[in-house]
Amino acid sequence: MMSKRVGIREVAAAAGVSVTTVSHSLSGGGQLSDATRERVKSVAEGLNYTPNRLASGLRSKRSQIIGFVSDEISTTPYAGRVLLGAQEAAAANDQVLMIVNTNSNDRLENRGIDALLQHSVDGIIYARMYHQAVQLPEALAGVPTVLLDAYTDRLDLSSVVPDEEGAARTAMAHLLAAGHRRIGYLGNIDDIPATHGRLAGYRAALAEHGIAFDESLVTVSESMTAPGRAAASRMLAQPDRPTALFCFNDRIAMGAYQAAQLAGLAIPNDLSIVSIDNFEVLADALLPGLTSIALPHYEMGRWAVERLAAELAGEADAAPQQIQMPCPLVLRQSVGPPPH
Repeated sequence: MMSKRVGIREVAAAAGVSVTTVSHSLSGGGQLSDATRERVKSVAEGLNYTPNRLASGLRSKRSQIIGFVSDEISTTPYAGRVLLGAQEAAAANDQVLMIVNTNSNDRLENRGIDALLQHSVDGIIYARMYHQAVQLPEALAGVPTVLLDAYTDRLDLSSVVPDEEGAARTAMAHLLAAGHRRIGYLGNIDDIPATHGRLAGYRAALAEHGIAFDESLVTVSESMTAPGRAAASRMLAQPDRPTALFCFNDRIAMGAYQAAQLAGLAIPNDLSIVSIDNFEVLADALLPGLTSIALPHYEMGRWAVERLAAELAGEADAAPQQIQMPCPLVLRQSVGPPPH
């Protein structure tokens, strides 16, 4: 029977120190006393722990393996684009992507990271299913890491997220250019960056065109079709209803389509709709097709791997960067001029 491979966490527990201290002791990094370094090394040797290249600092020979750690991204509709971008960037650099999907389980995440480090990955892409703040796991201390669709307040880590406010401004600019001035916003109730950024973009676009913000034209719901339908129905029942709707995402937009149909309104002759997500299976299937802002999943996946490669190579422009990536407009048939 094969014995279980000792991981960095077992060394930390046996030595009575943190995983970070073990990583620094074996890599020569950090500000530790000689006594601490020697004690950790002695414990590691006693446990037959074999340091990976990241921990030992043996950077002369890379494994050409990039670890990709995500919560649920590998099971979402957008995963294909994220992973394709990351894999194509890795292949262009003669690297292999090793993917760990944790299902938002801390225990699985820790085990997955330990396994990746045991495989001597050169660095980690730490990804999330949607744009959110994260706290980096302690096991990644000292490990080259780039955040994807996630961010922290640390300026020593590179990260890439969608430009949420910019996406909303783009959506609104399209409706405003079509002549709409009374535009409703169907927002989201969750306390996440997308919720705040998209509302801010909506308000900023109105202000830029000298249009007063009207609270009666803003409502929030869960980011699903049925709640979106109910929210849109309430808004379209107003005596002075909006001529256009900007929706937080495509699922809410589908609910808005249903609400318009129930109200006897044709899209786009009576009501224009723009959304964010560009979930193609949905946006292309709606009649007429839904004009939507695409979240840059492929581009973010590619950028994260390329940024990690630049940092590993110590290139001149390899200082950590925190990027908000532009979100392009995908035109279909859901927008027209306001009805006379």
